[in-house]
Amino acid sequence: MRVISAVAAPTKRSTAAEWRGPIGLIILGLVPALAGTVRVVQLAVGVEETPDNARFVGSPGPVVLHVIAVVIFSFAGALQFAPTLRRGRQWHQRAGWAIVGGGIVAAASGAWMTHAYALPASDNELLGVYRYVFAGAMAGSLILAVFALRARKFARHGAWMTRGYAIGLGAGTQVFTTIAWLIPFGKPTPLVRSSLMLAGWLINVVVAERVIRKRASANRHRRPLTVA
Repeated sequence: MRVISAVAAPTKRSTAAEWRGPIGLIILGLVPALAGTVRVVQLAVGVEETPDNARFVGSPGPVVLHVIAVVIFSFAGALQFAPTLRRGRQWHQRAGWAIVGGGIVAAASGAWMTHAYALPASDNELLGVYRYVFAGAMAGSLILAVFALRARKFARHGAWMTRGYAIGLGAGTQVFTTIAWLIPFGKPTPLVRSSLMLAGWLINVVVAERVIRKRASANRHRRPLTVA
């Protein structure tokens, strides 16, 4: 007797469909990644100091490190959601370590900037608390994912990686929550802005949990076929 998995052979349609998620995630991360890249280029070539950018001009190192880490984290993470790439063991492992390293650096540098940089007029202390909480949750999720991998708990590893990635990609969702307020109501107050930022993180957390549950349900319903 041999046991084989009841998985259909991939078709052109299924191959195209599997890239919809990664492409959507790339687009979601593109706006904050581009904004960060523009900021780094401005710092590299020299930019006039203003009240809005004084904290970056005076201490550019943390923001440059943060942007580089976020770009690696966002795009490598998006590609991990493509089943074809994920099945390639070498790619999955190398990209996974890049995601973990980039994510932890992004979370740590984000927390450091929240602590060390002067509070801009658009923010309040509550938003600083949110940033600390989600930076810790992001780094913690990625660390738990590594522990789960070492214990060979692969489903748990995937779940924690998904949570960490969702939190890190909150910056992309926050662009949309902010625009949704900005168009009808104009520039948000610091309190409203902190709520819009929180909404971006929470939306991603909810979506991540739905993805994790859907993945677990699919694994439970996958039945092996026994053949002679």
